[in-house]
Amino acid sequence: MSKQELVVLGQDGPDGCCPALLTAPLETDQAETLAKVFKALGDPVRLRLLSMIASRAGGEVCVCDLTPAFDLSQPTISHHLKLLKQAGLIDSERRGTWVYYRLLPEMTDRLAALLTRPAEAPLTEPAGAAS
Repeated sequence: MSKQELVVLGQDGPDGCCPALLTAPLETDQAETLAKVFKALGDPVRLRLLSMIASRAGGEVCVCDLTPAFDLSQPTISHHLKLLKQAGLIDSERRGTWVYYRLLPEMTDRLAALLTRPAEAPLTEPAGAAS
C-alpha cells in the first residue's frame, strides 16, 4: 500500500473550499460575502477595533476596554462591533453587564489565503510602469 499523499486539484485555500483570488475568478456568492467583509474592514474605526481585539492577550477583550480608546459614544462603538460581528470577523459573549469580544480566525485566515499569491505565480509589472 502506497503512503503517498493524494493532491486534489483545483482546491486552493486553507480548508480546500475556496480558490485564491489570484488563481480563479470568484463566484457571485463568494464575491458578495467577501464584499461585506471588506466593507466592514474599510472603516478606520472598525479596523482599529479588530486590531485591538485580535492583539489582546488572552484572545478576548471587554467592550469596557475598547470604548475609551475612541472619541466616540458607546452606542457608536457598539454599532461598529455589530458590523464586524455580522461580517463574521468577531464573536461576542455577554457576561453580566459586559460583552466580551474575540476574533474569529477562520475569517482572517480565509482572507489571507484569498489574497496570497501562489508561490508559482510570477511577479508582473503594474500597467504603465516604466523600466
